[in-house]
Amino acid sequence: MSDISMKAQGWGDRLTGLLRRGPLLAVLVLYTLYTTLPFLWVGAMSLRTTAEISADHYGLPSPAHWGKFRAAWVDSNFAGYFWNSTVVVVTAVVVVTVLGAMAAHALARYKFPGNRLLYFILFSSIIFPPQIVLLSLFQILVNYDLYNTRIGLILVYVSLQLPLTVFILEAFFARIPQDLFEAARIDGYTDLQIFLRIVVPVGMPAIVTTVILNFVHLWNEYLFAVVLVSDEELRTLPVGIQRFMGDYFQDIGMIATGVMIAVIPVIVVYAFFSEKLIQGMTAGAVK
Repeated sequence: MSDISMKAQGWGDRLTGLLRRGPLLAVLVLYTLYTTLPFLWVGAMSLRTTAEISADHYGLPSPAHWGKFRAAWVDSNFAGYFWNSTVVVVTAVVVVTVLGAMAAHALARYKFPGNRLLYFILFSSIIFPPQIVLLSLFQILVNYDLYNTRIGLILVYVSLQLPLTVFILEAFFARIPQDLFEAARIDGYTDLQIFLRIVVPVGMPAIVTTVILNFVHLWNEYLFAVVLVSDEELRTLPVGIQRFMGDYFQDIGMIATGVMIAVIPVIVVYAFFSEKLIQGMTAGAVK
């Protein structure tokens, strides 16, 4: 009888726990469906023709027209757009990560006159929308012959993402125990060695977080790319998609194919670094 009572109590506890977590699980399921189903729908449309989509908006690709990706890649110059985005975004992310990590380490670890003032200036630049500096950046690039160049767009992207990168990394680096730095000093480490051998390995989750955030934001950036680059051969992928939509406005299937080409790199990056992203976002929650 006691065993039956214990089993009943165990089932009762499980049921109570399920009822308590039920609303949260329901919200998570609904949010997952809300974010996933549109992507799956576009993915299905990218493998179907416009005629098939018009006949059945939500049908499955049967058969799947994989040749549409080759047509978009070759015939619509998506290969060139993809290459431009890769060069600009990867270079900008690398530069932002290196400069941002060094600046964040300096602000978090070294006390010098103007430390907090410099931090406040960087932080305040996050508050204002980037559109307010668009005209001034345009004029600066024209004056220095950087308009309509990859280097000019890279420098703009670096300036846009550097404050947020420093803000995130400085908060993380400030939590690194001081004992590690004191022990490194005793072992004869230089400032650069401390940064490379202690700060970078310990702060890798936060660094990877900023890499992913910067990559996703810059890969999808449209406003500065369309204003600061006018040469067809230098256009990035978001601008190319907008032009592609103009050329194929009635061809919904080809538009979906072009969108999938732009989305796939973001999915790949997140798939490889999602664990580090979660670690970086939760690292400061518990000491």
